[in-house]
Amino acid sequence: MKFSKAAHVAGRSLVPNKPHHAQWLITRKCNCRCRGCNVWNEQDKDELSAKEIIRGLDILRKMGIVEVVFSGGDPLLRDDAAEIIEYASRYFVTTVYDNGSMAAEKVNALRNVDFAAISFDSLNPDKMDYIKGVKGSFDKAMNSVETLKREGVNVAVTPTISQINLNEIVDLTNYFTSKKVPVWYCLYSFDLSGDQNQLFRIGKPNDEFVIKDKQAMVNLCDSIIEMKKKNNKILMTDKLLKAMRSLYAQDKRTWQCHALKDFFIIDHQGRVGGCHGHTFAGNIFDLPKLWDSPEFDELRKTYTKCEQCTYLCYIFYSLHAGPYGNLALAKEQWKNAKLLF
Repeated sequence: MKFSKAAHVAGRSLVPNKPHHAQWLITRKCNCRCRGCNVWNEQDKDELSAKEIIRGLDILRKMGIVEVVFSGGDPLLRDDAAEIIEYASRYFVTTVYDNGSMAAEKVNALRNVDFAAISFDSLNPDKMDYIKGVKGSFDKAMNSVETLKREGVNVAVTPTISQINLNEIVDLTNYFTSKKVPVWYCLYSFDLSGDQNQLFRIGKPNDEFVIKDKQAMVNLCDSIIEMKKKNNKILMTDKLLKAMRSLYAQDKRTWQCHALKDFFIIDHQGRVGGCHGHTFAGNIFDLPKLWDSPEFDELRKTYTKCEQCTYLCYIFYSLHAGPYGNLALAKEQWKNAKLLF
């Protein structure tokens, strides 16, 4: 990351009453068959071109967005992924998610990102392959992590915590952070909305993955909070970990959703929503004129009252909303970005 980018990111981070985070699901294509996800079963080849996405990125920059996360599907399955990622990396704290199958092959596309996040759910090869639904997934993901690390790409691993791997997360965290590979977590989620027009469908709950042992989850949160005191490669804020603990210990939500205030989602066709669980609210090209509209103000009220999901990205950005939230992110999460810290 160049100094000019760092300066612009810092400046945009401190502007109040502006959105700061965007997750762009730039494709529905996926080559995994994950048992806890239905994206692979509902693929869609109709997606924005690189030129259109770059136009959209310019809109995000003018709106004050600080951080862009590319996911999918697997964004690296796009033939034009390198062009999109390179452009985004000039202006934003940029994260690219990969299911572990493509990053080693597309290492050149990832050289300028702040984080290349590899999905890695178990240190047991057979279990990892089972979760991903594709034989050889473990080997490919491990090769991706090792290749990116060797090539100097800022790689991290992102296990999705679920009932099936709940008791492995501490060991997995210790394994990768001991190799100086940062770790942050996702939490198994599924569709809860009755809205048939929701922006992005993940799938119905799978009993194998739904966390039923709530005390084990509480214990895990306690363990990670304690580990963080000596391990600066765990990229989760204490505030988020404590919110997760409260959710599983007391069934208490300590946050209100800030969707369509501090963050929003864009899908592969350019449709925009506060999150993936509700219907889309517009498109990226109309977003500047919609942002301060009465329609969006009403939608924000809906999101604020919503208590249906436990999607960690949304919780994370809701807990760390606004300029002060960005300072906390800089201290605990972005400290591992390429040049910022």
